[in-house]
Amino acid sequence: MRGDEQSMKVYALLTGRGQNTLQDKNILDILGRPVLYYPATAVKESKYIQKAYCSSDDDKILDAAREIGYEPIKRPPELAAPTAQHIDCIYHALEIIGQKEELPDILVVILANNVTVKTKWVDECIEMMRSDRTVSAVVPVYPDNDHHPFRAKRMAPSGDLTMFDPSHAAQATSSNRQDLPACYFLAHNFWALNVKTLLDKDQLGEPPWGFMGKRVKGYKIEESIDIHDLMDIELAKIWLKNNWEH
Repeated sequence: MRGDEQSMKVYALLTGRGQNTLQDKNILDILGRPVLYYPATAVKESKYIQKAYCSSDDDKILDAAREIGYEPIKRPPELAAPTAQHIDCIYHALEIIGQKEELPDILVVILANNVTVKTKWVDECIEMMRSDRTVSAVVPVYPDNDHHPFRAKRMAPSGDLTMFDPSHAAQATSSNRQDLPACYFLAHNFWALNVKTLLDKDQLGEPPWGFMGKRVKGYKIEESIDIHDLMDIELAKIWLKNNWEH
């Protein structure tokens, strides 16, 4: 391992908002633990994580995270609204961290409402970034040809359906998902971000996650479960029973 790799600082930032359509979704009980316990624990047990913080407007979330070893960062009200952008919460957290200590080289952002995280995934994403400092982010992605953009439709006021993106019409588009080129969606479980490029507004990448920069590497996983309703809770339970290793 190179010396610069050994000296790299890697911090975790757990993010979760208190006001959601599913009340208290980040701390609802799943198999005897709050939802956020699972992603927060999986990341914190990474061999690379040196410090861990939690950004939230909700004291219940901050308290639950503190029990796992996450230092609280209280968000201001304007960053707790449903219209608040995730990146602004990340920037706010980095500002608070920077008032206390030197900023990390890599920030692993964890979304509190997604239990589908394994420590092995976190380690390997961090290692991908440590081995190439030009990478701006490493993020888990999952295949989903059922929702392939080639199959997406728009609905006119008349009810008529047309291709969502007509530029795909020139391509040989099959109705069978297996015949389509592989399509990946970005998971909302955790993201490993290069802090230097994250803070460089001239390094914005593709929308809607432009803050991830111009060199985003994908890390393939099989599935990702965001918890937004009670059905997602049941799916999360199934995943944890089959995959939780702690």
